[in-house]
Amino acid sequence: MVKRKHYQYLELITICFVLVLILSNLIGSVKITQLCLGHWFCFSTTTGVLLFPVSYLIGDILTEVYGYAQSRKVIWTGFGALILANLIIQFFIILPADPSWGLQGAYSQVFNMSLRISVASIIAFAAGEFTNSYVIAKLKLWTKGKYQAVRIIGSTMAGELVDTIIIIPLAFIGAEGYPLELMFKLMGSKYLIKIIWEILAYPLITVHLIKFLKKKENEDHYDKGTDFNPFHL
Repeated sequence: MVKRKHYQYLELITICFVLVLILSNLIGSVKITQLCLGHWFCFSTTTGVLLFPVSYLIGDILTEVYGYAQSRKVIWTGFGALILANLIIQFFIILPADPSWGLQGAYSQVFNMSLRISVASIIAFAAGEFTNSYVIAKLKLWTKGKYQAVRIIGSTMAGELVDTIIIIPLAFIGAEGYPLELMFKLMGSKYLIKIIWEILAYPLITVHLIKFLKKKENEDHYDKGTDFNPFHL
């Protein structure tokens, strides 16, 4: 029997990934905010976009350090937690409200919207995150471990593009308060913010975390012979 390698930080990273995924979908993706740079440039975006790129940062770290297979397990763990959270919320919605509490309508409206967003997110994030992990794993092989910044940022650009194109139509088409013009604005602003976030985060956070984890875990995985089927656990 082959002894499975024990990683010191993989469980903590998994917890962080699940937490970010749940918070960005259940809480952050319902509200539309307008951010302004001075008085001359304003754009609309969901509040979740300020947190959601962290999940891609974690995905980059997972694939770069531990490999595609470990990243795939963590991604599916996050999806399972998100589905469970939504089922619990739906149970809370159908529980009868106290007659003196007048917020049942608002409560139901907000969290029913988060359910739709979560379903859309699962589909979009599956496509985007697996694209991200696949690209970074392949680039690592092709470049023989060189050009880490190009691998990290390039894979995120590919994954986030797939994610953004899928999630906005699925989450908001036909929803009250989300006209078509606003959805196009959201697609552009969300993608731009995610890429800028990744570019800024790489020299400040990502590269240092990768270096730390590779040293502490004694791991720098190359996906030679890996089965890249996202459904193969």
